[in-house]
Amino acid sequence: MLRVTLRNLLARKVRLLMSAFAIVLGVAFVAGTLIFTDTMSKSFDGIIEGSTADVTVRAEGTGSWEQAPSADTRTIPASVVDELRELPGVARADGTVQSQSLTLVGSDGKLVAGFGPPTLSFNYDEAPAMTGEQMVVVSEGRPPSADGEVAIDATSAEKGGYEVGDTVTLVSAGDQPTLEATLVGLAQFGGGSMAGASLVLFDVGYAQDLFLDGKDVYNAVSLTADDGATPQEVAYEAEKVLPDGFEAATGDAVAAESEDAIGEILGFLTTILLVFAGIAIVVGTFLIINTFSILVAQRSRELALLRALGASRRQVSRSVLIEALVVGLIGSTVGVLLGIGLAHGLTALFKSFGLDVSDTPLVISPRTWVVGYVVGLLVTLVAAYLPARRASRVAPVAAMRDDVALPESSMRLRMLVGAVLVVIGAGLVWLGLSGVDNGAWYVGGGVLAILIGVSLMSPLLSHPVLVALGGLFRPFGLVGRMATQNALRNPRRTAATASALMIGLTLVTTMSILGSSVNKSVDVGVTKEFTSDFLLTNPVGAPFSTSIAEEIRGIDGVGDVVEAQFVPASVEGSFAGLTATDPAELFSMFELDATADTLAADEVAVREDTAEERGLEVGDTVDVTTQSGDYPMTVAGTFPESNVVSNYVTSFGFVDRVKLSREDSFVAVTAAPGRSGADIEDPVRDVVADIPTVVVQTQDEFIESQRDQINTILMLINALLGLAIVIAALGIVNTLALSVIERTREVGLLRSVGMSRRQLRRMVRLEAVAIAVLGAVLGIAMGLVFGVVLQRALEDEGITELSIPYTTLVVYVLIAAVVGVLAAVFPALRASRLNVLRAIATE
Repeated sequence: MLRVTLRNLLARKVRLLMSAFAIVLGVAFVAGTLIFTDTMSKSFDGIIEGSTADVTVRAEGTGSWEQAPSADTRTIPASVVDELRELPGVARADGTVQSQSLTLVGSDGKLVAGFGPPTLSFNYDEAPAMTGEQMVVVSEGRPPSADGEVAIDATSAEKGGYEVGDTVTLVSAGDQPTLEATLVGLAQFGGGSMAGASLVLFDVGYAQDLFLDGKDVYNAVSLTADDGATPQEVAYEAEKVLPDGFEAATGDAVAAESEDAIGEILGFLTTILLVFAGIAIVVGTFLIINTFSILVAQRSRELALLRALGASRRQVSRSVLIEALVVGLIGSTVGVLLGIGLAHGLTALFKSFGLDVSDTPLVISPRTWVVGYVVGLLVTLVAAYLPARRASRVAPVAAMRDDVALPESSMRLRMLVGAVLVVIGAGLVWLGLSGVDNGAWYVGGGVLAILIGVSLMSPLLSHPVLVALGGLFRPFGLVGRMATQNALRNPRRTAATASALMIGLTLVTTMSILGSSVNKSVDVGVTKEFTSDFLLTNPVGAPFSTSIAEEIRGIDGVGDVVEAQFVPASVEGSFAGLTATDPAELFSMFELDATADTLAADEVAVREDTAEERGLEVGDTVDVTTQSGDYPMTVAGTFPESNVVSNYVTSFGFVDRVKLSREDSFVAVTAAPGRSGADIEDPVRDVVADIPTVVVQTQDEFIESQRDQINTILMLINALLGLAIVIAALGIVNTLALSVIERTREVGLLRSVGMSRRQLRRMVRLEAVAIAVLGAVLGIAMGLVFGVVLQRALEDEGITELSIPYTTLVVYVLIAAVVGVLAAVFPALRASRLNVLRAIATE
């Protein structure tokens, strides 16, 4: 039986390799994702270890908050640094002035790192990292030693077009919006790669002038353990002399915190990419099932002869599974190798967004190979199980008949199982959208159950669609009728092939409806709430200097200027963030009917729906946690639903209370009474003309920018979902090719009674179009349901308007038809080239 199995493999290698291609694509996506994220993890690990001291003295709470160090106003006096330097076990103590409020601007006036990775700013010193290597090394020129001097990393210098001796431009979120300094050296982290970030080094005195108002204080202190002393011992001694609100953390603890934070981000990215890989694998499963089902059907007489010659049912099914095993092995091996190339592609893609880990060699761990083989083999064997089981049920006596039909399972059972899966899936989707923990997994499981359920029911659901298509094929005469009958002849096979395309188009349609609804919600919301003439923001939400608003206030013709600052915080244990502002000015400009427009530093106004959801009333106290500790806040009032601010609004006094620097997240500007926006537009834009981190937008420009962001995300998602469409198209090619082989005798008879080659090719193409359009219709129908349900579920999240892009959906159907035509090229050509006499003689 093993020799027979291997012979069958060699005889059908092209068909099986086409099936293996589906596994190749799915496994490649899985392997590429794992390789890329492992590489990113290694790159960040090197940065963390190469920039972390044996012991770090810092303000309490900063290790658990993603907060720019410059925003925290808590500092360590130089006298404390001197005390730390004299502690037992301390080899050296280096005060650190650090900031992430600066952004490096290239010689062309554009941001060096784009709107991605940050610019890390420090004072230069020779402090060693926990690895023993110097944290920062100047590789060319010299370290900065005076005011107005900087050193930057070599990669940023190359991107920005700078050389040692040039004047470097920087944008700041501090009192001075822009500053210039002389480039005196090129530097790099001891850990190597910067992962796309920029590094700017200053002399300690200059850094204190820029970031700490010239005071002889520091943001943190790096302690180096002496020979014979452990970091734990040094940290223990340091705690004795530190002022309240500061802590000493060992390098291992700091590194672990950083790695956990990065791990969460990488974990999210990995999950997203693996979801798309999973979609490709599910679609590929349909292709494999279909391929093996057709191959087994074609070999039905051969299988019957084997049974008649003494082969057991187990041997017959095992032979099919061995074929699947070989296909899985080949597909998995090629898939992992292709995944290495895909990882290179992902590295280049993220580099274009500013996250550059190209300096780190790709990490291809044993786990990647194991996962690749497990996924590829498991999917292939599971997909081949049903065809193998069906093959084993061929009766030996069937070999004596002219025609052999494989036993088919009951259509009623398929419908029943499919209906049950749809009901279960709907329940899981409802549960996931109801706010339960890990709701995304329930929604994902529910969608998968519904897709599989509809796929099982599709043989019956497809009949009316194919009949309707038959009506459209009437102009093609007999060829059109025969194409329709061929599609209807084996509803299971047609539906299985169409289901692969159905899954891809279901998800594409869902995302199209969601994207269109988001765009419409933005249009309606912005039109309603954008009551200022101009809005100044940073495209990635980073803060900018308050001096910009002050300068705009001095422009002739400017009326109200409202500033707002986003404060990262948790309210009652849930991350929410607060908007700090002048409440009276903000509520007036944006026409928010608030019940309180004057707020103290310990008071907060809550959005009405949030107050109702949490059971909050005026006078209640809520616990707000920021990077500097816990703060009780009194609910002083409420305001109506708005997308302008977060769910909680407080005053600028709160910023000082929680020890943060004053920075602006957005600034809204209106013209004075009797003046128009056109009168002040040019002067307002001139204020930020040399500050590329801040943009000035009118209502239309703001809407367009939001649309561009949404559409970019949709394009990326649809590009990833396109992988499923490619596999589905391959499935149509495979099914038609095998179907033509299966109908060789029929094709010969058609040619013998007068059907031309052109008519034969047209018949195969129309059959492919029928299959593709069937998948499109089923997919779009389900996508409509999913899209509407998803929009309704996210209504409270700001997606208030339902928009169905009908034109786009029609285009999807037309694209599906084109896919069908292209998929039929090879099978149609093969069918038309068959020798008539040999085809008629085929058994």
